[in-house]
Amino acid sequence: MLVTLALLTDVLMRSPTRDASAHGAARNTLADASRRNAEALHALGMAGRLAAVWGEANAKHLASQRRAADITGGLGSISKVLRMIMQSAVLGVGGYLVIMQEASAGVIIAGAILASRALAPVELAIANWKGFVAARQGWKRLQQLAALFPPQQQPTQLPAPRKGLAVEGVTMLAPGEQRVVVQEASFRLNAGQALGIIGPSAAGKSCLVRGIVGVWSPARGKVRLDGAALEHWSAEALGRHIGYLPQDVELFAGTVAQNIARFEREPDPEALIAAANAARVHELVLRLPDGYETQIGEGGAALSAGQRQRIALARALYRDPFLVVLDEPNSNLDAEGDQALAQAILAVRARGGIAIVVAHRMNAVACVDQLLVLAEGRVQAFGPKDQVLSKLTPVQPAQPTPLKIVTGSGAP
Repeated sequence: MLVTLALLTDVLMRSPTRDASAHGAARNTLADASRRNAEALHALGMAGRLAAVWGEANAKHLASQRRAADITGGLGSISKVLRMIMQSAVLGVGGYLVIMQEASAGVIIAGAILASRALAPVELAIANWKGFVAARQGWKRLQQLAALFPPQQQPTQLPAPRKGLAVEGVTMLAPGEQRVVVQEASFRLNAGQALGIIGPSAAGKSCLVRGIVGVWSPARGKVRLDGAALEHWSAEALGRHIGYLPQDVELFAGTVAQNIARFEREPDPEALIAAANAARVHELVLRLPDGYETQIGEGGAALSAGQRQRIALARALYRDPFLVVLDEPNSNLDAEGDQALAQAILAVRARGGIAIVVAHRMNAVACVDQLLVLAEGRVQAFGPKDQVLSKLTPVQPAQPTPLKIVTGSGAP
């Protein structure tokens, strides 16, 4: 009977434990998003409504927790009652056998101790089955997550890339989904070239550059640096040759110097200052209260959006990486920032690197020599910038100017 109760507990606990985990994650995600966007919530008068949404998620989480506690508590109480009944039955049977002189009084004590020791583990398991189910579901989720990241072996150390980048028939899927976001993208860039990627929203531009820098693994195709596919590099070795400025800039709690130097244990001061100068953020950093040692807070809360983007640009340029990929780098920049961005792209090209810029505004691709047009996940055009732009905006034939006959006052 106790084993049956244990199996019943397992069956009944699966759903409420899974719901409690899901509602708890949703509640925590909403709380974290609200904390990051507290200013917008206050300015737009959304704080009360978001609090109500959080309250609903919290209520669902607590309800699932309560349902799970009711199951474990109820079945645990039933197991305790059964245990008491069995122990009482053992004592009763032992007393009857003693009265009938078929057993000694020590049999009663021994039987009670044996029954208690035999039943206690099962009762304890039922009472703590909630934790067991939660641990089993957590292990299953970890296995599913680990399956998305294949094990990496330490590859042979390759020389630093110096020649070019090749994207060969790359097809990208969003992680955990089967929806194709980029299909059969192919192009090549040589050292000293810069590529601008343009296209409408949701065309797959950010997904493509995530594959180029190795954040996402292509479902098909290869991304190669000097002929070596990205999977032939370890993450740390590849990171030294790539500068990446994502669309959603994230800085980390620490000093400005730590963020620019990518939290190296022993950063190179000269490389640090050179990266800041390349992004034209050196003077800006010096105006901060503690200069490069200024604590910027979690997510760079102590800085403006433009300052965060400029510092993230300096981080991308730290130690002169061969491949620099900038995703919407001027979304929060002023005129000075745009000029700094243009100079940074020209500097990458001048030292023999490759720059890739994703942009909606054409002024961000003013310093590139190659242009790629992406729409609905497919490459629509690729080549020298002037040729691609001429195809996008064909020159209209000049219309003949109508003649106007003007007669003088003395004309007949």
